[in-house]
Amino acid sequence: MGAQAVGTPRPGAPKRRWRLSFGSSASVRVFAVVAVALFMSSIDQTMNATALPTLSRDLHAGVNWSGWTITIYSFGLVLAMPVGGRISDQFGGKRVFLAAIALFTFASLCCGLAPDMFLLIVFRAVQSIGAGIFLPSASGIVAAEFPENRDRMIGSFASIFPIGGMIGPIIGGVIVGYWSWRWMYFINVPIGIVLLFLGLRWFVRTVPKQVSGIDLRGISLFGSALLAGMCALALIGERGALPMALALIAVAVAGVLAVFFLWHASYSPTAFIPIRLLRGRTFGFMNLINLVFGAAFLALGGLAPLYAEDRYHVDPVSAGTLLTARAFGIILVAGVSMMLLRRTGYRLPMIVGSTVGALGLILLQLAPPAALSPDYWLVICTTICGIGMGSFMPAANNATLHLDPDQVAAVTGLRGMFRQAGFLIGVSVITAILARSSQPGITQAHAYLATAIIVLAVLPLVFLIPDYRGKW
Repeated sequence: MGAQAVGTPRPGAPKRRWRLSFGSSASVRVFAVVAVALFMSSIDQTMNATALPTLSRDLHAGVNWSGWTITIYSFGLVLAMPVGGRISDQFGGKRVFLAAIALFTFASLCCGLAPDMFLLIVFRAVQSIGAGIFLPSASGIVAAEFPENRDRMIGSFASIFPIGGMIGPIIGGVIVGYWSWRWMYFINVPIGIVLLFLGLRWFVRTVPKQVSGIDLRGISLFGSALLAGMCALALIGERGALPMALALIAVAVAGVLAVFFLWHASYSPTAFIPIRLLRGRTFGFMNLINLVFGAAFLALGGLAPLYAEDRYHVDPVSAGTLLTARAFGIILVAGVSMMLLRRTGYRLPMIVGSTVGALGLILLQLAPPAALSPDYWLVICTTICGIGMGSFMPAANNATLHLDPDQVAAVTGLRGMFRQAGFLIGVSVITAILARSSQPGITQAHAYLATAIIVLAVLPLVFLIPDYRGKW
């Protein structure tokens, strides 16, 4: 019998077709529940922004206090994500995910019933804890449910969040315009109840891992250091000797607490963020990349509507469409980037995404060409930023997870924490700078250029991240 030619199918063998297997129908149902929960979490992060004037009026509080309903949500996400990853490994993804849904749903009901601004901020903090636990526990569930395609399924999360971010302000505007701001929170209640019922019925119990107890001391140190840093940045934006003195005190407190936290992470065997996940040529570099990404693209990129209003006097409705354009760019590219990861590896899409995103920031700070109005020019620039983000996120998500594939939930929480921390730092720094500027539009343009330079300066670190091609 002669040798069979390479690449020639055996006689009688079925024809091979290129296709992506998403698993059984049960697995698809599980992914649908997870996706809806993540979508609900992302909507609530942006929907509240449209209601700030109404909240201030109805609850008799200043805009500076109503703005805390957004800030405290991001702050809660930063704390909850690594904790969610830790307890998901300890108690199993199913239990933790369902508990997070229950907590988020209950807190949403309390937000809708809140009689004053103080209680609304408290309930928003509780709500953010449930939302922050969604992502790491969901990643653990999906990784167990799709062992052959977990890289692609987890990578698809990169498309869920921008869709929620795009639709959130629209939904918030409709609710506030036609009903009451309270329905922004009430709408989560029936959805949460349905997800809880479906999760109890469809989710398979995941096996808990041998993980030590919850590190309350580490969580307290980390959260206190972050909160002190946020207060310092907010005070820097105020004028006068007293705010500056208080800001310096807050900086000193944040620095001391950060040192204690790092010492605790180095020596405590039960640290909720072990020191090995914070330093080194792998996690240390990837954490820095995620931090810069959050500050540059999530924070400063998200402030494009403010830039449009301050520099070009674009009306608020048109300015709000810039975030829609950015989300469109993300969605346009994220799916393709996810599907090609096994061929391209992680480094190439991260390099391309960072470069394209930095180009979008550079173009944002330039004046529009004579042939284009500011509206169209800003839409083009923010779409370019979104394209860069869509290329970067699926690759970065999987590159971080691949550093420790056995700790999917914990590593996902860590990645989300650094991105959200970058977001908080970026927003706090730029708003403090703008508060002291006599020309905020021009100042923000300079900030875009400086941020693009930082992104490109960090780019060589991508070459030090382990690359990988093929299935996990």
